[in-house]
This record gives sequence, structure tokens and C-alpha cells, in this order.
Amino acid sequence: MSMRQAELGEFGFAGDDRVVPFQVDGLDVRGRAVQLGPLVNTILDRHNYPAPVARLLAEAIVLTVLIGTSLKFEGKFTVQTKGNGPVDLLVADFNSPESVRAYARFDEQAVADAVAEGRASPEELLGEGVLAFTIDQGSYMQPYQGIVPLDGTSLEDIAGVYFRQSEQIPTRVRLGAAELFDRDADGKPRRTWRAGGLIAQFLPEAPERMRQPDLHGGDGDDRDPDLHGDDAWDEARMLVDTIDADELTDPQIGIERLLFRLFHERGVRAYEPQAVHDRCSCSRDRLKGVLQGFTAEEIEASTEDGKVTVTCEFCSSSYEFVPEDLVSA
Repeated sequence: MSMRQAELGEFGFAGDDRVVPFQVDGLDVRGRAVQLGPLVNTILDRHNYPAPVARLLAEAIVLTVLIGTSLKFEGKFTVQTKGNGPVDLLVADFNSPESVRAYARFDEQAVADAVAEGRASPEELLGEGVLAFTIDQGSYMQPYQGIVPLDGTSLEDIAGVYFRQSEQIPTRVRLGAAELFDRDADGKPRRTWRAGGLIAQFLPEAPERMRQPDLHGGDGDDRDPDLHGDDAWDEARMLVDTIDADELTDPQIGIERLLFRLFHERGVRAYEPQAVHDRCSCSRDRLKGVLQGFTAEEIEASTEDGKVTVTCEFCSSSYEFVPEDLVSA
């Protein structure tokens, strides 16, 4: 990917489904930002999730895209939650260089009850559990997994904890999702989803400036270990915290304009965007290979009306197989 820099207005806006790397030299900050439109709407519409579940998964997709596009190797990056709440599983995969897929598993009645009782915040829907970040560079490399607890805080706060613990880099993450209602060309009501996010990291040339009390035995506030640190990072953090969720999803603002609003006094630079696409990695051959590892008894138990049918949880594509083709000789 080309890293040609540009000032705001020098080239056209990136638009939806394109991740924009940026740098703020005056604050020693680098980051990435994105607005997702058709990509996230297609994924959510495919499953017709209840709105609170869709919003949660949209934020997980944004987080996965922001981190996945920063990796400098061919492989897969996965964000996955496992909790004891009504939404017990979120999974979002990024396959480099540009493919995204995601799905949510939830108890429909428990979600409906939570909404009716006013207990439908993201933290309440996820419950207690873990958030795992997995990096898989292929069959010749051992996968890396970082795990942080789901502790009743937001996904963006938990992601910040992950970066502080795994990379020891002060990090701020902002995530947002919006459900929009309008009418199509025929005048019929329709619902569409948008999502957006930004990740900013403090990367000064002098590593000792990245002082983090929780990691190095300091006396900072345990609830926010980035406090009482470098002045440049304090300023960057406060600027990022001013972002309103609507700004992350508003197509009239755009990522470059948002970056300019935040950091123009410090000299923000945007780099050429990287496109991302809704693209599942399932295939008939891959699923056949998995099924051929089943025993004859398992194949028989999975057979209905003379065929074995497998539906991908991510993209909802269905594949049919003849049982005789799946049993090894």
C-alpha cells in the first residue's frame, strides 16, 4: 500500500469501507480511522439481527478492521468475545489484505427480555467473559492470542486495555454504529446500518516517554493508566475523547474531515486509504474436507433427505453433499 501523504483537500475523500491511516507529528500520534457503509450493512442485513445485537457486532467489525489493516503480513486477525450475557459470542475475522466476515450468536428471548427491562447496553448484553485477539500467520507460524476480560466496560475501553497489556503502547479507541431509517426508490421504509471508528496510538521516538503507571509500578489512576503521562499524549487523548458517536458514522463528515477537526492545529497528515470488502472464506472444497474428517456414524447422523447440508454461519451460504462422497474408504 502506498504511503503517500496528503493534506486535507489535496485528494478526494476516502468514502465508505476504506481505512485511512493518519499521523499527527505534533503529538507523536499515529492511527487509523474508517467509516463502514455497504460492508457493515450487508453483513448485518444478511442475518437480520435485533438492533442491539447488530450494533454490538458492527463495533466488533470496526475494531477488527482497524487492527487487521495495520498488520504487515499475510494472515488472519480475529476478534472474538465469549460471555455469559444474552449475546454469548461475537466473531469478526479480517483476512489480509482486505476481506472481512463476522457473525453473532445470541439468545433471542434473552435479548428481547433485556430490551424490555432496559438492560440492553452493550456491556449487559455481553456479560462477563473474555475478549480474545488472535493473529494467525499461517500453518508455519504459531498463532498468537491476547485475552482480556469482559468486565462491564465498553469494547473500545477493553481494546485499550489489550494494547496497554500486550504492546505497552498508550492507545485510545473510539467505536460507533448507527441505525438509519429512510425510504427506497419505491417509497418503502428501509433500515440501513453504518459504523465507524478511530484508533490513536502514542509512538514517540523516545520510548521512555510512553510511561504507563499500571505496567511499571507507578501511582497512576488504575481506572485510566494513561493519565498523568506525557503532555502530548494527554492532549491527543483528550481530543480523541471529544469525538461524538454520530461523527464516526455521518457520511457528510467523512474521515478526513473528522481528522482535520480533531488535529488540524497539530498538523495531521492522512495517507492513501485501504479498501476492505465483505468477503467470506468458506468454500465447497474446504467444507468437504472438514466433513471428510467425520466418522461414518457422524455423517449418517447429519444426513437428512439423502444429503448433508452445511450452512456457513458467517455468510449464510448453503452447501449440499452426497453422504457417500464424504465417507473415507
